[in-house]
Amino acid sequence: MINTKLPLIDLHRHLDGNIRPKTIWQLAQKNNIELPTKEFEQFIPYVQIQNSEADLLAFLKKLDWGVAVLKSLDDCKQVAFENVEDAFNAGLHYAELRFSPYYMAMANNLNTQDVVAAVIDGIKAGVKLFNIKINLIGILSRTFGVDKCQSELSALLAHKEHLVAIDLAGDEYNYPGELFIEHFKQVAQADLQVTIHAGEAAGPLSVWQAINELKATRIGHGVKSIEDEKLLDYMLKHEIAIESCLTSNFQTGTIKDLSKHPIKQYLDKGLRVCLNTDDPAVQGIEIKHEFLLARDTLGLTDNEITQLQKNALAASFLSASEKQSLCSFS
Repeated sequence: MINTKLPLIDLHRHLDGNIRPKTIWQLAQKNNIELPTKEFEQFIPYVQIQNSEADLLAFLKKLDWGVAVLKSLDDCKQVAFENVEDAFNAGLHYAELRFSPYYMAMANNLNTQDVVAAVIDGIKAGVKLFNIKINLIGILSRTFGVDKCQSELSALLAHKEHLVAIDLAGDEYNYPGELFIEHFKQVAQADLQVTIHAGEAAGPLSVWQAINELKATRIGHGVKSIEDEKLLDYMLKHEIAIESCLTSNFQTGTIKDLSKHPIKQYLDKGLRVCLNTDDPAVQGIEIKHEFLLARDTLGLTDNEITQLQKNALAASFLSASEKQSLCSFS
């Protein structure tokens, strides 16, 4: 199944979508934040998907309680640290953790730039303790509009030496990528890589736009890319990677029948597609569960699963020497 001679990697993993339900509960008590229920077990459905949601926006609402309890920078640092621990406990050798500092800051009016610093501190503390390599990706939360994304980008770029890339996430359908061209010109000037959520709530044109105008070299989800053969040819030729997330695509309603997920077709085409979690705590899954799904529900062979692992390494925002050293993890 999983090839133990290769590193286990998760490239599409939201830090703010992976706040433990227990931590949300405890921080709410500590910070005197009222929750919708008095019992922890009854609280779980508020922060974890039980089956699937109507659409992406309904799915994203499950993340809201996690950030609502972040009342201090120490709270932000704690959840960042726990993300490293969770990634290590999941058996990962390398993870790229992405986060939206404005989303983490907004409920309790924290300073966005300070939230970035707190997350960086939490990651550093975690990496010291756990034997895992972590890089950070900053998110612009398009849901909050162009101006908020500009202030969020400024906060992230103030700490750009601690980031490997910038992402655009959130409400893809109502806030298309065309609104953020100027933002990603600044990302290019800062010499950061680009990964964009596209082809999830919107169609192939969203993916084209992310590649051509935002200069994405990786596409988050990219499920709808399958609808455009020319797009697939272009992605193959230019080695544009697809960060696939099986359980997430089912839970957001993007894919109604998981057995029909296009990941196998992407592999058959030779595309640089890899397998990831997305929001582990909200989804109630981890990376090994996704590989089991790929095998048992989509019928992927051991060779295809090995290819997914190789693709993750190739698509990672690591230097050639870092990739080589990651392969000597054993």
